[in-house]
Amino acid sequence: MKAGNLLRIESKIAVDHERIYRAHQTRILNLCRLLLRDTDEAEDVAQEVFLRAFERLTSQEPPTVWEAWLVRVAVNACRDRQRSGWWKSRTRRGDLDELAPWLSSSSEESARTREWQARLWQQLRTLKSKQRNVFVLRYIEGWSTNEVAETLGLSAAGVKTHLFRAVRHLRKAVER
Repeated sequence: MKAGNLLRIESKIAVDHERIYRAHQTRILNLCRLLLRDTDEAEDVAQEVFLRAFERLTSQEPPTVWEAWLVRVAVNACRDRQRSGWWKSRTRRGDLDELAPWLSSSSEESARTREWQARLWQQLRTLKSKQRNVFVLRYIEGWSTNEVAETLGLSAAGVKTHLFRAVRHLRKAVER
């Protein structure tokens, strides 16, 4: 292959990667923040996800739907991070407030809504890892029960059980 052709291919890959990064970076980062509850770790994992996307562009057949592929890679990368020994020994809690851009309004009704949402985010942080992961994927990402089960290695019944417990916990906390 000639040097000029190689340069054009490398340039096209870089442009494609930049386009993919710009289109999906916010969603992937927010998903990682929700699953990991730690902004710094979420940024690291999101960076790993886009590194894998770059590797996928250069070495394999690219996926037909990048968004679905990136979300799946992000979920799996977050799960891998949570399974690691050093992660389990951590007690630090992340701040999810930056995920709620709707909290900037100023009317009285908005203040009540902000308070309710802040309680909801706070309680989301306290869920057990599996409950939080299932809740985020099912209700925030909109995945089907079977997709969540397959991705997290659970049965459909297990997903429903974790969802039930998560919703019950969140409902009780928010109603107080």
